[in-house]
Amino acid sequence: MSRAPLLILASRSPHRRKLLKQVGVRFKAMSSKASESHDLSRGCAFLVKINALRKAQDVARRVKAGIIIGADTLVYTDDKKIMGKPKNIMEAKFRLKRISRKPQWLYSGVAVVNAETGQTLVDFEKTKVFMTPLSSKEIDRYYQITRADDKAGGFDIEGRGAFFIKRIEGCYYNVVGLPLAKLRQMLRSFGVHLLSVILCVGLLGCATTEYNLATNQQETMLLGTEREVAVGSAIAQYIEKEMEINTDIDINERVERIARRIAEACDRKELVYTVRVINKDEVNAFALPGGYIYIYKGLIDEVTSDDQLAGVIAHEFGHITAKHALKRMEASYAYTLLQILSATSGNAQMLQGIDLAFASIITGYSREDEFQADRLSLKYMQKAGYDPHEMIVFLEKLQEINAKRPIQRFSYWRTHPFTSQRIAAVSKEIHGRMTFRDYIRLTEQEGVRR
Repeated sequence: MSRAPLLILASRSPHRRKLLKQVGVRFKAMSSKASESHDLSRGCAFLVKINALRKAQDVARRVKAGIIIGADTLVYTDDKKIMGKPKNIMEAKFRLKRISRKPQWLYSGVAVVNAETGQTLVDFEKTKVFMTPLSSKEIDRYYQITRADDKAGGFDIEGRGAFFIKRIEGCYYNVVGLPLAKLRQMLRSFGVHLLSVILCVGLLGCATTEYNLATNQQETMLLGTEREVAVGSAIAQYIEKEMEINTDIDINERVERIARRIAEACDRKELVYTVRVINKDEVNAFALPGGYIYIYKGLIDEVTSDDQLAGVIAHEFGHITAKHALKRMEASYAYTLLQILSATSGNAQMLQGIDLAFASIITGYSREDEFQADRLSLKYMQKAGYDPHEMIVFLEKLQEINAKRPIQRFSYWRTHPFTSQRIAAVSKEIHGRMTFRDYIRLTEQEGVRR
């Protein structure tokens, strides 16, 4: 088995070093002795790229082998001025007050050099930052507890400076000083897959193996229950900020009463389950890792009994107990998980990864996941005292709705796309056999018009 090449970070920045350590990358740090250019005549992108390249090449000349990573960051304001690291506290205060009034752009140049072969790749990332206007008192208070001389622009978005940020457009980690997604893409050109050099990620924790009662399988997961809940909580906060949550007492008491009964019957008792109703007319429902379930008001309006609503809620419980969303994110969105979990360590509030994770959940599970969640829903319904046959009634209703309405962006029939096949599978699970009608359903295609 070939050994992963040594990664060397050519930077004195404690923030870049901390960031790579935080995501579990094995690397060696070496300070570059290269002089930095301040010539802006060819633009910000060119300037940060040439400085990053100089740093990487300087270290590459002093080592025999390794993949060298150089980086350079600057803050650029709309009055065409560069904000580097302030020379003293007075300059820091002046700069912070000025950049808090207007948007600013952060440019980070990244250079990767193979010290042995000379292979070189240079690129940059650009992020726009919008801050809240700061008073002199707020700035004084901030610099009483924060260093000013080691950050471009004089503030730390990964620390207390996060409270000043209204929004960002672009890569969050670019503001920290090292755009991880860009770096990952660049390293792949050198045959280095960043996730493969992760030993035991501090935020994710070591992989654990345990028996899952819902799936009846021994499963190895990167996240334990505590971190799973942290991921779900971070996404839930994002959802409840972006979407209107229904506060009707009767509606919420109804879903909570049903959820409590399902929770007592499900296979994961260690979680605290939270059910919220979203004020939208769509017939939709989804679950997040860690016990968070969202039901759209439009779906509640369509069900005609608590048993039907229990079938929907139990189905979402099935996704949680089988850890479907978590498995998808661990497999395809490991970097996203790191972004989300950084919020739980107090590093940042503005996380691009959350909307990506939400999108990965809302756009649907695999066919096998849906069938498994249906089987678990029938099991939980029966144990909780609900009629499993009402699950078929609801799915047939869903099929009728699908036939009448155009498919919408985030609709229940898109996130659960095999309604006719699901009806057949649920019917077989309840009755122990498949009828001729069920066989016909298995061949039907959702949303096909004739």
